[in-house]
Amino acid sequence: MTWAQAGRRLAGAVGVVLGVALLTFLLVHLIPGDPVELMLGESARPADRANLRASLGLDRPVAVQLANQFASLARLDLGTSLHSRRPVSALIAERLPATLQLAAAALAIAVVTALPLGMLAARRQGRVVDGVAMGFALLGQSVPSFWLGPLLILGFSVGLGWTPVSGREGPSSLVLPALTLGAGMAAVLARMVRSSLLEVLGEDYLRTARAKGVAERALLWRHALPNAALPVVTVLGLQAGALLSGAVITETVFAWPGIGSLLVDAIQRRDYPVVQGCVLLISTGYVVVNTLTDLAYAWLDPRAGADA
Repeated sequence: MTWAQAGRRLAGAVGVVLGVALLTFLLVHLIPGDPVELMLGESARPADRANLRASLGLDRPVAVQLANQFASLARLDLGTSLHSRRPVSALIAERLPATLQLAAAALAIAVVTALPLGMLAARRQGRVVDGVAMGFALLGQSVPSFWLGPLLILGFSVGLGWTPVSGREGPSSLVLPALTLGAGMAAVLARMVRSSLLEVLGEDYLRTARAKGVAERALLWRHALPNAALPVVTVLGLQAGALLSGAVITETVFAWPGIGSLLVDAIQRRDYPVVQGCVLLISTGYVVVNTLTDLAYAWLDPRAGADA
């Protein structure tokens, strides 16, 4: 891949982020409800509402608010919360470590589970082990997180008492949210590992290596797996980018103090700057991860970069 090609892809990523910022601004202003009424209550006097709306800048035309929003983004300023009057960047900085911890744990669980499961299914194609492994993968991909989370809470927290029900109280409180968030990703990766390995295992050079007496373990790890890694890396990047958006539901179910729960609270309060900041962060993370995956794919397979 040339520098010009990489520059075009990075420019496209920046354009996507700006488009998301525009759509988010327009959509949050279409949400029913008035943040001033939520802050002051329905019994507030019209004069008090007007003063608060003016102090928050909500009385200005939408076009002016949009221009101010993009001017602030150009200065890397996400604005100020309408409720706490604190900078949005400070609120996000407080919640971001918890979300990154959850995403990293879910990613680790997904990779550690999917790689051996997919390899085992590929080596035992058509057998009982293959059917059981892919059955678990299909189940993990089909079960929604908003159902799996409460089910795990009932089983391991309420029933067995092994983990906290909710919150971020220690390492044990990370287990169930990470399992909930990583289950779907593990299922997708396991199926991709299996299909990629089956495609590679049928190649002539592997038949030749097998005929020469190369052990099956070495054949799988040294020859088949590296050549089957490209589609797996692509899916892994797509799924990793979606972890932040998927964490919104998981954090809400487990009361995990991350970006997702901050976003839900901001939507309920009609806190426009916080909503825009959280959505922009999640979308930027998704775009960055996918762009890096695209560049890594082109680096691993120069033919892909040459065709771009």
